[in-house]
Amino acid sequence: MNPEKIVIEEQSASAYRTPRGLTAIFITVVAVGLSLFQLYTAGISPLAAIYQRSVHLVLIMVLVFSLYPPFKTAAKDRVDIFMIIDWLLILLCLVIGAYIWIEFNAIIERQGDWITMDVIMGAIALCLVLEATRRVIGFFMTAIAIIFLLFTYFGPWMPDLLAHKGYSVERIVTTLYLTTEGIWGLPTGVAATFVFVFILFGSFLECTGGGDFFIDLAYSLTGRMTGGPAKTAILASGFMGSVSGSAVANVVTTGSFTIPMMKKVGYKPHVAGAIEAAASTGGQIMPPIMGAGAFLMAEFTNTSYLYIVKIAIVPAILYYLSVLFFVHFEAKKEGFKPIAKADLPSFWKTMKDGLHFLLPVIILIYVLFSNYSPMMAGFVAVISTIAAAMLRRRTRLNLKSLIKGLETGARNAVMVSVACGCAGIIVGCVSLTGLGLKFSSLVVSCSGGSPLLAIILIGMASLVLGMGLPVTASYIVLVILAGPALMDLGLPIIVAHMIVFWYSQDANVTPPVSLAAFAGAGIAGASPMKTGFASWKIAKGLYIIPIIMAYRPLLCNGPVTEVILTMFFTTIGLIAFTSFLERFLFKRLNLVETLLMGSAALALFWPNYLISSTGTLLLAGITGRQWFSGKS
Repeated sequence: MNPEKIVIEEQSASAYRTPRGLTAIFITVVAVGLSLFQLYTAGISPLAAIYQRSVHLVLIMVLVFSLYPPFKTAAKDRVDIFMIIDWLLILLCLVIGAYIWIEFNAIIERQGDWITMDVIMGAIALCLVLEATRRVIGFFMTAIAIIFLLFTYFGPWMPDLLAHKGYSVERIVTTLYLTTEGIWGLPTGVAATFVFVFILFGSFLECTGGGDFFIDLAYSLTGRMTGGPAKTAILASGFMGSVSGSAVANVVTTGSFTIPMMKKVGYKPHVAGAIEAAASTGGQIMPPIMGAGAFLMAEFTNTSYLYIVKIAIVPAILYYLSVLFFVHFEAKKEGFKPIAKADLPSFWKTMKDGLHFLLPVIILIYVLFSNYSPMMAGFVAVISTIAAAMLRRRTRLNLKSLIKGLETGARNAVMVSVACGCAGIIVGCVSLTGLGLKFSSLVVSCSGGSPLLAIILIGMASLVLGMGLPVTASYIVLVILAGPALMDLGLPIIVAHMIVFWYSQDANVTPPVSLAAFAGAGIAGASPMKTGFASWKIAKGLYIIPIIMAYRPLLCNGPVTEVILTMFFTTIGLIAFTSFLERFLFKRLNLVETLLMGSAALALFWPNYLISSTGTLLLAGITGRQWFSGKS
């Protein structure tokens, strides 16, 4: 399976140019140059953040305006008026990049004392990012970014709860263009570092035949299971995520293998990317590493790190069970049948033919476990894949296939990088207006003394904060603002911190800025926003389990009998809830069964064992009815 074909297939026929001649050569040169630049900065000589990110996004936008026509009526295989306009836009991309690179020192010196040219260049840059987003992703995300820009400008005219002093066009434009708080901010930084090199890693696996080896290997191991590759993806992501410390790094590491496997078995591209994103996000709450948050939590709560690990493992396992349930019901609903044994590749023959492709994976895991950065791990993975391919004649790369791998990697990165560039505008507006901090304070004060309402509002606040802050920073800010309020409402300190820690993860899988989902979309060749909404649906355990923590001893902080009962009711409650969302158990649920299943899920989560027992009986009744009426 060729990654370039994946990308092309996911675009509509009218959305992708097929340039020829000098234009095709130009695109190849830009794409190969971008890939070589990324490899150089990942493993040899890193650059300052704004240099790295600006080179990356500028070259990505050059590819966008070369490959994506502005309208459906534009020609796709010849030069027309739109192509001439796009060449002007390409020139403007290079100009706004060159302005940063040449004027960097002067820009630093005149911070806050901007000149007219700064504002002009910034306005052009914002328009280019918005237009690139419209072409590649669609108007929805572009509209969200524009709404945030308008909110930043019209602050004094906003409702009292959201009002702020407002900012001039000059302040907005220069903040978003001349600092790392805007289009060159955290989302673009993620795309410009380890996301790109791991997408490149995936493209080389495909062009050397390594992708086919891992797909065949997975099929030989999981083909007899319904939705087997997706279940394998969840387990692999849980393991890798528990040690990687980054949801996005987890997506691009394991997703290079798992997403193509899921697509091949029948999952839609955006669903495959979403499953990987939801599973990888779970790695942040799975011991032993849990990102940096577990260490911070131990300090904040004055407890040992080992205690944090002990109480975190049960909720983390339950989260992964919820994702597994979703995958199982999705596979059953879509009719994905286990593959007949005769149609499965032989495990031993597969291993014999592709054993050398395990070397890059072993090296990658070793580098990650050795605490090197994800960028370095991706660089080593790419180089070791090329080296491993040279070990056998049939997988060796010649100059043409090497160039093809570099070009394909850059093309596959276009969608996720453009999404992250646009997300940078949203992030910058949230940061500039202080919306995240204001929203956090407001939602806690609006809880009216109800722990449940406070937790729901904190989840909303964490989503807004997550647009502008990394997970760890979001946890710190939110726990300082909201943690005391939860404790005042009667929650133990460790429970309050764990709830906030879990909710600080949700921005990875919740639109409009869902970096893990965007990374999964890049590998899957899917729409970032569709992938984001799908991952939000799959990761519902991330929102439900913290509420259960508040009312039941899910953190092993109670009598053994109560802990066991809580685990039991929560587990089957997640089955009921996932079945309710998918409207499927053994076969599709009718309207009455769907409503009853939702009621069963609510009862099973309710902090009363008698009500939960009623929910168990209700679930058993629906299960029995579906079972005896015949499984489909």
